[in-house]
Amino acid sequence: MDFSLPKEVEETRRRAREFALREFLPEIASKYDAEEKYPDGIRKKAFAEGFLNFSNPWGLLVTMEEFCRVDPGLGLSAVVPAFGSEVLLLYGNEEQKRKYLDPVMKGEKISGFAITDSTAGSDVAGIGATLTRKDGKYLLNGQKIFITNGAIADHFYLLARSSPPPSEEKRHRGLTLVIVESRSKGFAATQLKGKLGMRATNTAELTFRDVEVPPGNIIGEEGKGFYIVMTFFNISRIYVAAQSVGIAQGVFDRLLAYIGDLRKRGNPAAEFESTQFLVAELASRIEASRLLTYRAASYLFNFNPDPAATSIAKYFAAETAAYAAGKVLEFMGADGITTDVERFYRDAKITEIWEGTSEIEKLIIARMLLQRGDKK
Repeated sequence: MDFSLPKEVEETRRRAREFALREFLPEIASKYDAEEKYPDGIRKKAFAEGFLNFSNPWGLLVTMEEFCRVDPGLGLSAVVPAFGSEVLLLYGNEEQKRKYLDPVMKGEKISGFAITDSTAGSDVAGIGATLTRKDGKYLLNGQKIFITNGAIADHFYLLARSSPPPSEEKRHRGLTLVIVESRSKGFAATQLKGKLGMRATNTAELTFRDVEVPPGNIIGEEGKGFYIVMTFFNISRIYVAAQSVGIAQGVFDRLLAYIGDLRKRGNPAAEFESTQFLVAELASRIEASRLLTYRAASYLFNFNPDPAATSIAKYFAAETAAYAAGKVLEFMGADGITTDVERFYRDAKITEIWEGTSEIEKLIIARMLLQRGDKK
């Protein structure tokens, strides 16, 4: 069994790392983190160099990893302007793709994926936003919170309840995914500031008051939006796993550089057994996370996704990112909180939360494996 990636993927990795080292300079990363401002110039450069390419999923995966290895906030911002567009690739009609997907893929527009609201975070079936049919169109009402690209997106792929569920056990029915333009009357976005991490990304609270949605903006089949969203999560969670691997590798790079500096200064801490153990432990966790992520990705990119493998990768890699960042910050002490390791520490935490919390991932893993056991 060959565990190496094709040469063209490794070439993309090399290019991505060179781009990140050139564009994500420390002073630039610090500036966007402090100002909580979206780096649109970097987004345009990343598009111009062809990094956001859905036809090359392995290339996109290693780009995410290498970008976040240099700086998580800028790295995610550079590749997230097409967030959610996979739903149009898979379920959109030709007119929707022409009108909404093509401009995003050309770097002309930005998309967002609006699922979370005040009544539903991890419990997607508890969505509170409503979609009501009236006079040949739909009216959208409700709020969405913690929406990536919320204040900068040109349109959103949004999940709302279009009909009451038949029962409490079947709350996932009656949810519809629609395309909503941010220029629509009745739409408002408020950027959320003061986030713990990923401050270079744009996050907002969205409000919809009788926003008109034409029937042609329904994605897939009315009432079947929940299933589309679950399919999307099988994709997005793998990219979050790659993001997590990049963050973990980034703080590990900084740990190795710091220990090398200690050696040059003759500091005995560099040779402590506990230091060697820390290096070995983090290296093992990161490599395991990378292999789990690539394994889950191989299923997905061969059109045979395994939800259990996806959740295992996302859960383990996210935990590894947060663990590695904490351990490296702890080891470096005062030297850590005055360098970008402090920012990595803050940026790492969200990987355990978005696209399914670690607790949700563990529930999915257990449920899938127990179901398989029942079939044997």
